[in-house]
Amino acid sequence: MHPEIARELTAQRGREMQAQARQATLGRAASRVRRAMRRGAGRPDGADELVIPAIPDYVDGSFRTSPAAENAASEPGRQTASHRAA
Repeated sequence: MHPEIARELTAQRGREMQAQARQATLGRAASRVRRAMRRGAGRPDGADELVIPAIPDYVDGSFRTSPAAENAASEPGRQTASHRAA
C-alpha cells in the first residue's frame, strides 16, 4: 500500500476514534446529570429554577391587595358575589 494512503487511513481512524470518545464522554456526563436530578442534587444553587414574572390582576397593571384592604377600599353598600351566594 502506498505510504500516503496508509497515512491518510491512519489519520481517518484516529479522527473516528476521537469522535467516538467525545460521544462517550458526553453520554456519561448526561447520564450523571440525569442521575443527580433524580436524586435531587441536580440544582445545588437553584439556578435551574423557573422564574415567572408577576402578572397583574387588573388591566391597569395593579395587583390584588389583602382582603382587609379590599374591604376597606370598597363602597359601603356593595357586596361581593361570594357574600350574596352565602
